[in-house]
Amino acid sequence: MANTTLSSGTIYHSRVLIRCSSSERGGQQRSNAAVRVNGAAHRATLQVGAALETSINETLAELSAPLLAPATDGRERSRQNIPTEKQAEDPFRQAQIVEGGVRYQQTVVVRSYEVGPDRTATLETILNLLQETALNHVWMSGLLGDGFGATHGMIKSNLIWVVSRMHVQVDHYPLWGDVLEIDTWVGSSGKNGMRRDWLIRGRGSGNIYVRATSTWVMMNKNTRRLSKMPEEVRGEISPWFIDRHAIHEEATEKIIKLDSNAKHVDSDLKTIPDQFLQHHQLSSIILEYRKECGSSDVVQSICQPDEYSVSPSENVSMVRGPSLLPEVINGHHSLAGALQQWPTKYTHLLQLKAGEGYEEIVRGRTTWKKKL
Repeated sequence: MANTTLSSGTIYHSRVLIRCSSSERGGQQRSNAAVRVNGAAHRATLQVGAALETSINETLAELSAPLLAPATDGRERSRQNIPTEKQAEDPFRQAQIVEGGVRYQQTVVVRSYEVGPDRTATLETILNLLQETALNHVWMSGLLGDGFGATHGMIKSNLIWVVSRMHVQVDHYPLWGDVLEIDTWVGSSGKNGMRRDWLIRGRGSGNIYVRATSTWVMMNKNTRRLSKMPEEVRGEISPWFIDRHAIHEEATEKIIKLDSNAKHVDSDLKTIPDQFLQHHQLSSIILEYRKECGSSDVVQSICQPDEYSVSPSENVSMVRGPSLLPEVINGHHSLAGALQQWPTKYTHLLQLKAGEGYEEIVRGRTTWKKKL
């Protein structure tokens, strides 16, 4: 998932899952120059959009747009009553700063409008909670300037946070009415980056529902170019760093770039079959952001299944028995769809139409499991 935590620059909002980096675009035009981070070309961030139930690529598609709209009089809107000193607790949000005054912890309840037809929280809900707790963490730190997660030092240097990578693992989807405890903290990531992690647990049971980690870098909001971390900013955020990881990644998985030879190539963002989505749910998603895109941009979605990733439990066949009606076998909630062998791992690419060709917006890897 953005404007996360201490430096959370921008992450998702409202209808969007992940609203990245351009937290304060203020009508500025995007630069065409890319910057290399860890050997890969990046151009900032995006906004991940909603409806996974409709398609994982709709989630990838809304990956980019400004986080704060300008006020009608041309002035940029800003949050009011921002704390100037660290707050130990926030009774209105049922939140507190723990672990030596650096880790943020908040209690939330899953509401009826945050779940799908099966009464489980949607991926959009989970990502919105990650965004909300990250920004609340910065709020309580006393470091929040007038930006969307930017510190005072960042505002002086005209910098905003952008996410370069995000990894979310869902062990269990919370149910309507579940009381959750969300922990989030930050740590260092290389010389010029910051890492933000989250854990979502059941408040009573302590069972872990979701683990997430993200990497953030800084971008000049006018030039749209990535920037080194100023020493003033490092001094602001480093006291908050914790050497702890929600997801232990021994080696970062490289996401290959797909092309038009992939199995699913579409321009309406509909590349995963409905039957698959009816019987499977997302268990892991990794996103690597390459470039910004706007609401009027034309994008193309590409998806390639890992054919070797068919789960052994998927290797089933129809049982012999009485004849079934065709609509039972092939209908919307069909038996055929439930029993069909599907790959459980997919590679994704969302790209932007640019002249006669395309430019990468985001690469992704998803892993799925059978719904219970």
